[in-house]
Amino acid sequence: MDWETRLIHSGFDIEEHTGAVSIPIYQASTYRQTSVDEAARYEYGRSGNPTRNALEGTMAVLEGGSHGFAFSSGMAAISSALSLLKTGEHILVCRDVYGGTYRALTALFSRFGISNTFVDTTDILAIRAAIRPDTKALFLETPSNPLLRITDLRACVNLAREHGLFTIADNTFMTPYLQRPLELGVDVVVHSATKFLGGHSDVIAGVAVTANEQLAGTLRMIQTTFGAVLGPLDSWLVSRGIKTLKVRMDAQQETAGKLAEWLAANPLVKQVHYPGLAKHPGRDTHSSQSGGFGCVLSFTLADGVQARKFLKCVRIPILAVSLGGVESILTYPVTMSHASMPRECREELNVRDSLVRLSVGLEALADLKEGLDRALRESVTD
Repeated sequence: MDWETRLIHSGFDIEEHTGAVSIPIYQASTYRQTSVDEAARYEYGRSGNPTRNALEGTMAVLEGGSHGFAFSSGMAAISSALSLLKTGEHILVCRDVYGGTYRALTALFSRFGISNTFVDTTDILAIRAAIRPDTKALFLETPSNPLLRITDLRACVNLAREHGLFTIADNTFMTPYLQRPLELGVDVVVHSATKFLGGHSDVIAGVAVTANEQLAGTLRMIQTTFGAVLGPLDSWLVSRGIKTLKVRMDAQQETAGKLAEWLAANPLVKQVHYPGLAKHPGRDTHSSQSGGFGCVLSFTLADGVQARKFLKCVRIPILAVSLGGVESILTYPVTMSHASMPRECREELNVRDSLVRLSVGLEALADLKEGLDRALRESVTD
C-alpha cells in the first residue's frame, strides 16, 4: 500500500468485535480471567491494553519492525531502550544529542555503571576510534537536535555489526513517513510521539520499535517491569494523529524548505541549519536514507542578545518547549531543550546563545514570514 493508505489501514485500525473504524479507548486496568492455569490475552493494564496494543502494532508496521512498545513519554522510550545495556557496558552516543538523552546518560545511567562516550557520528572514523572492548551499543540521532547534522545510518550499522554492537536511532524528527532506520539495519528505533506522530501538542508519549526478537523480549520485560506505559486515552490520541501524518508533514515540510531558503537570504541571519539547503554538508547522505528533509530547522543570529530580543518580540511562531505540532514553535535550546547540557559542552558543539530552533507548523507561509521578519527587524533596533 502507498503511505497515505498504510497510515490509515495498518491492520490495527478496525475493532474486531464491533467493526468500529476507530479503536475504542479501553479505559480498564483489570480484565476478567477464565482460568488460573492459562494466561489470558489481557490481564492487567500495565502489561497490556487493547488501545495501546493497536498503536504499538501500527508503529511496528510503519517502521518495518515486528514489535512496538508505547511509553508514557519520549524519554521513557529512550530510557527503556538504554536499559538494554548492563552494568559495566559502554555506549557511544552522537555528540549533539537531545539534552534529555544527555541527562539520562550522564546523570542516571552512569549511576548504574553504564559508561558513555559522546562522539561525532558524522565521522565514521571517529566512531571506529572510540569503540572499546566494553562497547555494546551505538545511539544515533539524524538529523540531530538542534543542529540538524546528518549521520550515515548504513555506515554506522555496518561498523556496529563488525564489532558486535546493537544500534538505537532516535527517529523523532523524521517519523517513519520520511525515514525508516530499521530498514537500513538499525536494531531499535525510538520516538517522542509527543511530536509529529501525535502532531497536535495535546499528548505526551513515546514509542520504541524493533525487528529483533531477542531485543523485543527484553524491551517487553523492561516495559512491564518499569511500568512507564502509555495510557489508553493517550494511545488513542497518538493513533488518531498518525492517520494525518502524511498530509501534515507534506505541508509543513514544503513550508519549512521555503522558510529555510528565505532565512538563509536574510542579512539579519548568520547561518541556517536545514538538510534541504544545497550547502548543507549532509544533504546527499540524508537524501540517500530519507524521503524528505523534514519540518525542523535552526538558525543563528548575531549573538545571544539579538536572539533573546528576537524571541521576546515574536508572536507567530510561538515560543514553546516542544516541536512537531500544527502550530509553528520556536525554541531556545540553551535554556530549553539543551539546558541540562553543561555550557562548555554546548559551546563545543556550537549550541550557543545565538541559536534558535524552529519547528514549522501549518500556518500560511506569508504569515510566518511576516512574523519572523517583524521580530528579526525589532531584534536589531535600540
